[in-house]
Amino acid sequence: MPVITYTLIAMNIGVFFLHWPLITPIDRLEEFYNAWALFPARVSSGNQVYTLVTSMFMHGSLAHIAGNMLFLWIFGDNMEDALGKARFVLFYLACGVLAALAQVITAPFSQIPMVGASGAIAGVLGGYLLLYPKARVDVLFIFVIFFKIFTIPAWLILGLWFAMQVFGGIGSVADMGGVAYWAHAGGFVAGAALAYPLWKRLGGQGFWHRHEGHPPHAAANYRWHATRVPVISRRKRKNPWGN
Repeated sequence: MPVITYTLIAMNIGVFFLHWPLITPIDRLEEFYNAWALFPARVSSGNQVYTLVTSMFMHGSLAHIAGNMLFLWIFGDNMEDALGKARFVLFYLACGVLAALAQVITAPFSQIPMVGASGAIAGVLGGYLLLYPKARVDVLFIFVIFFKIFTIPAWLILGLWFAMQVFGGIGSVADMGGVAYWAHAGGFVAGAALAYPLWKRLGGQGFWHRHEGHPPHAAANYRWHATRVPVISRRKRKNPWGN
């Protein structure tokens, strides 16, 4: 059981609901952000350095935390299993701090607060891509009543995600707020770099060959049953009445 992954998810959700933007008075919310969110300009001047850690447990909206926790839930368990519980805690925190520093370096005078576990989770994604590049990631596509699961290799989905962060960072103005693209990209690179010694110790490319780039466990098995709606052939059938 990925106890650390579940604990991190619970901590993030707990902190979010302690100061949920929809129910917390605006003055209390501003005070909370002012004390615990990361302001690059303050960190650059040597103040509130602790926010490099505290900010990664804060989120700005329900959609923000839902997306982050989904990615942590999907990819965190394999990294926790590979690293071990204690090392995974240090790995996660280190990725989050390095991701935050990447944002500080790219916008050292910004007064825009930065919050979110995205940088730390980006580190999990970077380490995952190094260890399990051919893992099969199931993506559920829903359109009205139609749904289908598409299986996409990890190297493709995570590689595209990383490329989007880099291009987003190049095209954005860091001091104007919005998505912290460079924190995401920095966390991703940090995760791959911190996981590199483990990858080498496991055998490097030999580790890939042994497991064919997949995590060492069985694929997910969905307990869905076939529909009772009969399947009709696409071929035209002759009408016995001739019309």
